[in-house]
Amino acid sequence: MKSVLILCTGNSCRSQMAEALWNLLADGQWQAQSAGSKPAGYVHPMAIEVMTELGLDLSKARSKSVDEFAKKKFDLAVTVCDSAAESCPNLPAVETFHWPFDDPADVMGNEQQRREEFRRIRDEIKARIAAYLEDD
Repeated sequence: MKSVLILCTGNSCRSQMAEALWNLLADGQWQAQSAGSKPAGYVHPMAIEVMTELGLDLSKARSKSVDEFAKKKFDLAVTVCDSAAESCPNLPAVETFHWPFDDPADVMGNEQQRREEFRRIRDEIKARIAAYLEDD
């Protein structure tokens, strides 16, 4: 089984969604884990909400530090934000990709507008992972 570490700064939105989506879409061929360069200490409630819409439960997920994985070797590391790419130059992986996505937590607006942004980013992440796995 191949392994992937997905990184962002806080490990509260994008990387958490990517971890769950990768594990779903890879159908047992990959094990995905996620971490942050500066963990937020929580998983964003809207990330949990929009993932539930796809039948994925992040309610027990936790924000983790990249330091937890320092001694583990991964087949692939994917950074999903620019600051993680900059702050984690020596990732413990054979291959590294940078797939930047907007941070849905930065969106201003009412609850519905923010929820739509989380859905948009979730769907972008899902499409990017699906395309990668299709070519893998």
